[in-house]
Amino acid sequence: MTEPHTQEEHFDVLTKTGEKTGVSKPRGAVHRDGDYHRAVHVWIFAESTQELLIQLRADCKDSWPGLWDISSAGHISAGDSSLVTARRELQEELGVILPKDAFEMIFVFLHETITNCGQFINNEFEDVYLVTTLDPIPLEAFTLQESEVSAVKYIHYLEYKSLLANEDPGYVPYDVNGQYGQLFDIITQRYKVDNVARSLTLQKQLQRYASVSLNVELEGLTDADKEALDLLIKAAAIMDEIFCLQVWYSNPDLRDWLEKHAASSQLDELKWAYYLINKTPWSSLDENDAYLTTADSAIKLLPEATRPVCGWNGLKYKAAFPLQKPPGANFYPPDMDKMEFKQWKDSLTEDQQDVVAGFFSVIRRHSESNLDLSICSSGLDSTNPSEGSIYDLYNVPFSQEYSSFLSKAAELLHKAGDITSSPSLKRLLHSKANAFLSNDYYESDMAWMDLDSKLDVTIGPYETYEDALFGYKATFEAFIGIRDDKGTSQVKFFGDNLQVLEQNLPMDNAYKSKDVSAAPIRVVQLLYNAGDVKGPQTVAFNLPNDERIVKDRGTSMVMLKNVSEAKFKHILQPIADVCITNEQRGYVDFDSFFTHTICHECCHGIGPHTITLPNGKKSTVRMELQELHSAMEEAKADIVGLWALKFLNLQGLLPGASLKSVYTTFLAGCFRSVRFGLTEAHGKGQALQFNWLHEKEAFVLNPDETFSVNFDKVEDAVESLSREILTIQARGDKESARLLLQKYGVMSEPLKSALQNLERIQVPVDIAPDFPIANKILGKKNLPLC
Repeated sequence: MTEPHTQEEHFDVLTKTGEKTGVSKPRGAVHRDGDYHRAVHVWIFAESTQELLIQLRADCKDSWPGLWDISSAGHISAGDSSLVTARRELQEELGVILPKDAFEMIFVFLHETITNCGQFINNEFEDVYLVTTLDPIPLEAFTLQESEVSAVKYIHYLEYKSLLANEDPGYVPYDVNGQYGQLFDIITQRYKVDNVARSLTLQKQLQRYASVSLNVELEGLTDADKEALDLLIKAAAIMDEIFCLQVWYSNPDLRDWLEKHAASSQLDELKWAYYLINKTPWSSLDENDAYLTTADSAIKLLPEATRPVCGWNGLKYKAAFPLQKPPGANFYPPDMDKMEFKQWKDSLTEDQQDVVAGFFSVIRRHSESNLDLSICSSGLDSTNPSEGSIYDLYNVPFSQEYSSFLSKAAELLHKAGDITSSPSLKRLLHSKANAFLSNDYYESDMAWMDLDSKLDVTIGPYETYEDALFGYKATFEAFIGIRDDKGTSQVKFFGDNLQVLEQNLPMDNAYKSKDVSAAPIRVVQLLYNAGDVKGPQTVAFNLPNDERIVKDRGTSMVMLKNVSEAKFKHILQPIADVCITNEQRGYVDFDSFFTHTICHECCHGIGPHTITLPNGKKSTVRMELQELHSAMEEAKADIVGLWALKFLNLQGLLPGASLKSVYTTFLAGCFRSVRFGLTEAHGKGQALQFNWLHEKEAFVLNPDETFSVNFDKVEDAVESLSREILTIQARGDKESARLLLQKYGVMSEPLKSALQNLERIQVPVDIAPDFPIANKILGKKNLPLC
């Protein structure tokens, strides 16, 4: 009988920078020709003994036979993904079955070697993963793949590092003084920490937030609306649950673990306090640097991860998260790159492309889902995509991905809708509840724009800041407040003049829209927020972001007045006292701060949204600028907001307004927003504006390190930057946007000077609001005020 033919494994051929070329070749040819390709390295580390697991390579291996090496490793086959390969290799070689949250990607290493007298050329990008277990796995628990592994053992990581440094002939060589030394550096930094120093660092990070209690009066609410409020607060709290999962898949385990152990020590209490502000292990005010590591995370027990051993309860591991905040959050597979997404998206119909690049879905892998199913059924056939598709990616609507949360929230909204006495609120709550289950948010967003109720509610998926990969996917959030009727009547003027502003924007008339709708503006006293409200707090928002609704109806704005007042009092006024020259300090006032905030939100609703590209194709600014869209849009709303105030003032439509106060208050506000960090859209957009205006000599750094406005030059500088950004958006010109942000969206020397002065006197960077009314409804304790 003829022997069955075994097809040789193929690898994706990469460029020297690690990008796919679209070509795949057989394994032998890749190593013969020295083609760049990708592999995975998986290290198992035991916390209690500080030991790494290493394996003895089988004598039949074509490279480094009979030498001690990584816990588990393997090539990524053509079309396969990194994380699925890492999980599969560990299962095949060692018999260890682990979920994806056990794997922490720690770095990528380019390994370039030539062995076997030049016959084996290995140019390999290695995705290095760390699996952290509480204790060593008993050696008898492993099931070794004899064709790959002869034995395994544990060795202290520093002893192993020493053996490698001394080039011990019994071990596969790695340059521990080069890039691969990161493995040992990460372990050392993680476990040789000074807890006292770490506590002091967390205290300092917490002190950047001024604790503020937002206790809102409920007078004016009907008894029915007060009853509905309880249900709305509980529905809003569910947005926290969803957002927590949207950030990273092990984030809920981390949150629950930190809360459970918060009373264990002062350090644990500080970890939990700072997590409550950031809602992630990455610090919003520190360019998303991690303030926690996997060593701080939850311990999870998997009794069936390996072969059973008498007297051993099973494998305990730490729920992992990467030190670098994933740009795609938990919206996409963590090992998916833009090229893979683009190739899959381009294979779909136009309608399908709109869905997968839309706000309300996540992207998942068939191979990962199949692997999870195979683990449940103790199988191994997990590598193939879905039937009939050559692509591994697929789309999952929010209504399915978060169904357990959304069904509870929908039930609460329906109950609140039945109770409320406001017809428009009733319509909003029922339509939003339906949207949570259907994944169609059009009607509910229309109902939100028409809301005319004392009890003001915003709830659902809206902002796309967390999706730093493309800017496509929306996070869930909620804002519950009481409408300020007097304030709302005072700002109606701005929303009514959007068409006038649109027609006079400083850009080519061909790009202007002739049908901009008036924008309703609601001034609200915030009594609770939840979901994507981490780190720096918003003072206003302009929604929805759905371009269909923006085109059909425009947008609506909500101004959070009590949040604005708290920020001005605790942050902006102290900043002005330090950074603004004495002669102009008196120009800084709350009315100018709040008025510009209104104009900022109004200007989100004007300018380019749906655009026609130079090739005639219809698109949107968001789709074309992708991950750059958020920073550019925030900069546009800010700078065009300044232009709009000047325009309205010159038209005699803002009697009593002082442009000098507007410009000087804006200058002080630049230092406030830049302190959010340049990875945050508002901070990066603000840096762009400040540096442009400083270059044009509109903002001046004085010898005493204070700043002032050159009133003779500021108007032209504001108009020129407005024109630049609006034109880039209208053309969908991502390259020009990149160059503009690259040049101006940076921490320049004048900005550094201002921030250093603010650091010396410890002006808070932002506020940490506490919500007594919501806390009582949810059974939470009020936060102590610092």
